Amino acid sequence: MSPDPHQTSPSAARKARADERRAARQAAEDAAAAESLREVYAEIISRAPEHDIDPTLDRVRRVLELLGDPQHAFRAIHLTGTNGKSSTARMTERLVREHGLRTGLFTSPHLTSVTERICVDGEPLSDARFVEVFEDVAPYVGVVDRESQEAGGPRLSFFEVLTVMAIAAFADAPVDVAVIEVGMGGQWDSTNVVDGEVAVLTPVAIDHERWLGSSLADIATTKAGIIKDGATVVSAVQNPVVDEIVRERAAAVSARVLREEVDLDVAGRAVAVGGQLVSLRTPAGLYTEIFVPLHGEHQAHNALLALAAVEQLLGGRALDGGVVEAAFADVAVPGRLELLRSSPTVLVDAAHNPHGAQSLVDALEESFDLRTVVGVVGVMADKDVEGLLATLEPAFAHVVLTRSSSDRSADPEDLAEVARDIFGEDRVHTAARLDEALQIATDLSERDDQVGVGAGRGVVVTGSVITVADARLLLGRR
Repeated sequence: MSPDPHQTSPSAARKARADERRAARQAAEDAAAAESLREVYAEIISRAPEHDIDPTLDRVRRVLELLGDPQHAFRAIHLTGTNGKSSTARMTERLVREHGLRTGLFTSPHLTSVTERICVDGEPLSDARFVEVFEDVAPYVGVVDRESQEAGGPRLSFFEVLTVMAIAAFADAPVDVAVIEVGMGGQWDSTNVVDGEVAVLTPVAIDHERWLGSSLADIATTKAGIIKDGATVVSAVQNPVVDEIVRERAAAVSARVLREEVDLDVAGRAVAVGGQLVSLRTPAGLYTEIFVPLHGEHQAHNALLALAAVEQLLGGRALDGGVVEAAFADVAVPGRLELLRSSPTVLVDAAHNPHGAQSLVDALEESFDLRTVVGVVGVMADKDVEGLLATLEPAFAHVVLTRSSSDRSADPEDLAEVARDIFGEDRVHTAARLDEALQIATDLSERDDQVGVGAGRGVVVTGSVITVADARLLLGRR
């Protein structure tokens, strides 16, 4: 008698039940890890926030001393600047990893989960591993908290704890190379405990005046503080004031400086489907027609800095072209002119100052065939709102002002007062919540009376990383 093809064999049934039990156990473990992560995050975020700065490296250095100075366990590329740091850091890490080296990546802020900030070999720490790292360093953090408070100082801040955790995780992995983005500034930023063999300076502009100073000279001096003895500096095109300060700092510590448009440059670029083809010249050679899956001329310049930095880390030689192509083709930078939805097109971009907004406007015009673009803008209250909105105005038929989930977010009505002088009364709209703002923007983009040069319609969410993160969650992107 032939077996019934629809009847499950005993062995298959046992395997199915075993698979179900394993899946149930894994789900329970994941849920427990997620709950533990929430508890740990609540403890860390109860500390002074990232924008509440007490400019000193002493607390972080003291914790690391108690941990055995793990910051010396790996090589480092250290990045600062005003715009482009995270994109350049991600490109740099991906290129180092393509050479077979184990990598650490520390960036900020995060979009969805705090675990995104600390990556090993291109993957964020799992919830469980993040909790483990915190539990490993927590006793030493507690010691330094007490020492600081007894001396009349504060506990370690949110960002200081994360910096300690990243360094500990990288040393424990262990990684060969860590690519580390500053949180703010440079000289007194908690990441400046690492000795970067290569210091990368993306374009420096006015931002974070409350903490860094109101002049380019003050800001540049703070950022140039990451340049260490004997390091190599890879610098974007800078304002002459910034350039002079960077070179003076490098000379003071016997560091070598490689400058864009002097020692390296973008030799050519062309828009391509899903990104661009770039040709990059470095001190070691010319790399032609490298595909970068990111939009905007600024990303070509970020790729150039990343390429030159990795060349210097690996001895100054030219890199294998196939390795460079493979690495850059695999780069992803969430929240930077990222396409979340079509019909209408919905893009998000974390531009939060005039310099970043100009890069966004230029990339929109170059890479997207849109007739009508409506902006959804949520900005932190301490930003240059007028400068940001004035830069965005030529690109947006309408603007919808809203707020993010951050308690630092500016009130939409306050933003609207500024925006009406720039856009005019009829082009300015407000919404108390981001979901409402997205709906208003979508409706506006589909109005038939809008006339522009392109063929499509789009909504662009911008103004801050938190606004972008909120939009990504609303639209189901994690």
